[in-house]
Amino acid sequence: MAEDGFDILSAKFPELGSVKSSFVKSTELLLESFKKGGRLFICGNGGSASDAEHIAGELVKGFLLKRPLSPEKLEEYAATFKEDAPLLKNLQGGLPAISLCSNSALITAIANDQGFDYVFAQQVLALATKGDCLLCLSTSGKSASVIMAAKLAKAMGMSVIGLTGPEPSLLAEHCTETICCPGKNAGEIQDLHRPVYHELCALIEKRFFVSN
Repeated sequence: MAEDGFDILSAKFPELGSVKSSFVKSTELLLESFKKGGRLFICGNGGSASDAEHIAGELVKGFLLKRPLSPEKLEEYAATFKEDAPLLKNLQGGLPAISLCSNSALITAIANDQGFDYVFAQQVLALATKGDCLLCLSTSGKSASVIMAAKLAKAMGMSVIGLTGPEPSLLAEHCTETICCPGKNAGEIQDLHRPVYHELCALIEKRFFVSN
């Protein structure tokens, strides 16, 4: 399934042909983690922070599919909702994906008290556990706060996926898999990060929310 998804992606963006192996392996890591009840944590700075929030949004609620709740879940919840049970039809199946870039009070507290390099690692320590997955976005692969989180996640027994630029990087050394997108600058690299993570999200959604 991941290879088919990549073929669709590379047909639209031929310049991504070199990332097939890392894309397929990253997809498999995410699917395996979610299948076992794991959660996805996502981090990045600047534009990559926006991308982290974007990815969480595609997974927590419907992306390309409707994701209706199963009849069993509807029946289970209806007992509590009672006359409001029809409201349940607007809920969608979701996957636990959490952006570590979104809690401004927590991020600024960590930055102020411990230093900005710890803003993601401290959250990983407090929220994540072995079997979860960390997705690290950095166009340069040099972001100290992202690298710190990747190191800690690896030490905790988590799978770590990097989404970076074309240059060899310190971040990649601490990732289970790294998808290195081409580009001459941050903007060009981020322009290719988006179709990559959109296809990742589409494949994951199809795996969990399409009935066989």
